[in-house]
Amino acid sequence: MARGIEGSDVTGLPVVSLAEWRAPAGDPALFATRLVEACHEVGFLLLVDHGIDQEFIDGYFDALEAFFALPTETKSLIDKRLSPHFRGWERVGAEMTGNRIDFREQLDVSTENPAYPVDVRPEYLRLDGPNQWLPEEYLPGFRAAVNGFQARMGALADELMAILAVGLDLPADTFRVAFGERPLSFAKLISYPPTPPGEAGVNGHHDAGFLTILLQHRVGGLQVLNAAGDWIDVPFIPGAFVINLGEMLQAMTGNYLVATTHRVIAPAHRYSSAYFHGPDLRASLSPLDLDPHFTEAVANSPRHRDAGFMAKRDELLAGGAGIGGGAVPVFGEQMWNYYVRSYPDVVRLHYPGAV
Repeated sequence: MARGIEGSDVTGLPVVSLAEWRAPAGDPALFATRLVEACHEVGFLLLVDHGIDQEFIDGYFDALEAFFALPTETKSLIDKRLSPHFRGWERVGAEMTGNRIDFREQLDVSTENPAYPVDVRPEYLRLDGPNQWLPEEYLPGFRAAVNGFQARMGALADELMAILAVGLDLPADTFRVAFGERPLSFAKLISYPPTPPGEAGVNGHHDAGFLTILLQHRVGGLQVLNAAGDWIDVPFIPGAFVINLGEMLQAMTGNYLVATTHRVIAPAHRYSSAYFHGPDLRASLSPLDLDPHFTEAVANSPRHRDAGFMAKRDELLAGGAGIGGGAVPVFGEQMWNYYVRSYPDVVRLHYPGAV
């Protein structure tokens, strides 16, 4: 099921096939245990036999490329700065990671839950709301393609959540129940120009959500920081999805499954799309009641025991490291911290006084 793991010094990524989990004659419990063990060693894997047909993937990337080829004045109609929910298009350099500019152009969309009142508190509840979409005549079929992507990735992520739960000796629906009434997932459609020397398409970071499903398109550039402090290239394998774990899962497993630092250095123009699986903004990130052998494994591994979280914006401005902060109690606060440190200009427009 997995290859490329040598202790905690990862020089390759596990390659995982869902065929064994889905096979009538397979042993799903054993598969889940092996997957969780692999994820414990490294929070990244390459997923094959996932069941998403290549025809859909090709059509989706055709739609993605067509969007980014539109004139700037057209894309500006859905500029992210117009949205209090942080949805929409952004120019190269609009997002920051670790207080450094990211060299990528993006379109962000999320689950379209009903918006809370504008005076709701805490403010992170206002992250729920509508996406921004171009009128259909600008790019016929685009909205349907993006919604199809989110639906397919969401179903796959739900299956992976069940596998992880079983591998942690929990009921299969543990995480689905914990996700609550109004799960909020989001997706990024990304266009990377070649990365300038000394910069990054996206700087080193952890993902804030539960898990991420990333589709690469022809060009590599994604890199993972291994336990030895080396950046390891993630290969582009046609048809394979990159799966990585987020800080939400790290918090809920008491650091047994840790988020892994990663970045992008694009060697050429690169397209990708990432789906970030997330729960209700009110969902608790408190550690689950795991079997003692999981907590003992954390205590015996400095890499896990000492794993930190992405710093808040005020910690960065005070000179703190990009990774090294503490966990927060609920998912909404986790996402709010991400937006505040990544999009301070948008926050100033819609949440005066928050930064």
